[in-house]
Amino acid sequence: MPTASGVDGRMARPREFDEEAVLDAAVQCFWARGYESTSVKDLMEGTGLTAASLYNAYGDKRAMFRTALDRYIENSIGVRIRRSEALPPRDAIRSFFDDILRRSLNDRERKGCMVVNSALEMAPHDPEFRETIAETLERIESFFLACVEKGQADGTIKSSRPAVGLAQHLLAVLMGVRVLARVRPERALLNGAIGTALSFLDGP
Repeated sequence: MPTASGVDGRMARPREFDEEAVLDAAVQCFWARGYESTSVKDLMEGTGLTAASLYNAYGDKRAMFRTALDRYIENSIGVRIRRSEALPPRDAIRSFFDDILRRSLNDRERKGCMVVNSALEMAPHDPEFRETIAETLERIESFFLACVEKGQADGTIKSSRPAVGLAQHLLAVLMGVRVLARVRPERALLNGAIGTALSFLDGP
């Protein structure tokens, strides 16, 4: 990762740094502290860039957060969905939650999910970020819905419950698990919540 002194001499060409590494560092800053509590100084220390270089490359702090959130969504949620949807429908849902469980139990800093954190911090009073977060949650719900519909079609998921309702239930459990894990990251607790949700796929 570049150092501040290494960037100072290239102020006229602010993109001459490892942009992916800088964005990943910005993600970590915002993810750990949230938007309001992350200062430009935090971003400078995390990325190794000067304030001028950050502003020249990404605009103001809000724009930096938007870029970081978009990167988190694609590198975390997007990758998880693409990896899971390659599996049979029932296995895809299980794989998705297994990854969530593993991340939650290994989250020593208890950062949780950046999307969920942003939903609590930003969405209530910021229409732009509320729309972004809503679209992300709809993307996850659509993944669950596609899996449930395919599973009901091939018989691996019972058809006694509406597919839409099951997808919405899975989304709600996912959000709850992500919040719960920040306070009580206990395997038995999280497994119990996830296992009960998955049991609904077997019908009444």
